[in-house]
Amino acid sequence: MSGMPIGILESAVNDRIFGLDFQLIADTIILAIAVFFLFVLLSYLLFNPAREFLKKRQQFVASQLEDAAKDKEEAKAFKNEYDQKLKVVNKEAEEILSDARKKALKQETAIVNEAKEEAHVIKERAYKDIELEKSKVQNEVKQEMIDVASAMASKFVAASLDDAKQQQLIDEALNEMGDGTWQN
Repeated sequence: MSGMPIGILESAVNDRIFGLDFQLIADTIILAIAVFFLFVLLSYLLFNPAREFLKKRQQFVASQLEDAAKDKEEAKAFKNEYDQKLKVVNKEAEEILSDARKKALKQETAIVNEAKEEAHVIKERAYKDIELEKSKVQNEVKQEMIDVASAMASKFVAASLDDAKQQQLIDEALNEMGDGTWQN
């Protein structure tokens, strides 16, 4: 008899495709608990660190992009500032060159005017020297004429001429020399 109930149970168990007994339920529950614990354990050990790593990586990439955008804006600002400074420097250089040109033109004008004044002074001095030479020559000619007249007078005195005759001879001598001699 003891063999019989085992056989009946075996035949009853074998007749079903899926036998839901206590052992199967216990194994299933143990397996579900084990899978749940494995999931929890793996999520703490693998999934959470992977998520945190991805989150940190995402934050790092975002910060790098932010820094790159800031650097780009700073570079634009520096470029604009540099361009402004370059414009100011170019403007100052142009002003300096313009001032230098103006000073050079003023200096050129001053030098030319000074040279003209100096030439005028030299010319005036030359005219004065010429006038002095003329007057010197005129005085020498007068002196010579006086000497000639004196010599003639002494000859006439020696010849005992009268005063009227002597005056007439002096006038004739002066007329012969001419008025042009006195003016040159």
